[in-house]
Amino acid sequence: MISAQCNRIFEQVVSDYHQYNDIFKVIDSPYEAGTIDHILYTKCWIDTAQWHMEDEIRNPNIDSSEVIKWKRSIDKSNQDRTDIVEVIDSYFYEKYKDIVALPTAKINTESPAWAIDRLSILALKVYHMQEESTRTDASEYHLLQCSEKLSVLLQQQVDLSLAIDELLEDIEKGDKYMRVYRQMKMYNDPNLNPVLYNNKK
Repeated sequence: MISAQCNRIFEQVVSDYHQYNDIFKVIDSPYEAGTIDHILYTKCWIDTAQWHMEDEIRNPNIDSSEVIKWKRSIDKSNQDRTDIVEVIDSYFYEKYKDIVALPTAKINTESPAWAIDRLSILALKVYHMQEESTRTDASEYHLLQCSEKLSVLLQQQVDLSLAIDELLEDIEKGDKYMRVYRQMKMYNDPNLNPVLYNNKK
């Protein structure tokens, strides 16, 4: 099942990242370039680094110049995240390109890769909520609240994993079909963002 493969790799990434806790460390995937495992590893590493960028920018004592630096890093990371999600969707599209959809086939509200994107973020939520639920400097109330939230996240992980596997099974059977939509983000494109193209003059 693809969800088990994703969850295993995402858990590995989060563990690997926290050996260094370095937002700008170059990704060193243990998987062969071009394989789906390598792509999934890279995708979750991007998410993990961005998670910590989001923490940094919320520091109440941050200098304004640092805010700009982190905002631009987050913008780049968001673009990288979108790009690699599209790579994952292209992988599934190619894998299932010869499946003939049934006349009754329906399209899903989100593509397989965007569902997998949510699974990657869930791996991060689980890791950090687990950390919060075992802090030695926090109140009993905090620990209890975080433990309850962790239980919800773990159930969500189970449910989302099942939904992803069922979606791909439906695509394989022709009960659902998929398309790859390029996100066409406009704010990073100097030809589409009026603030950028007006400032080129």
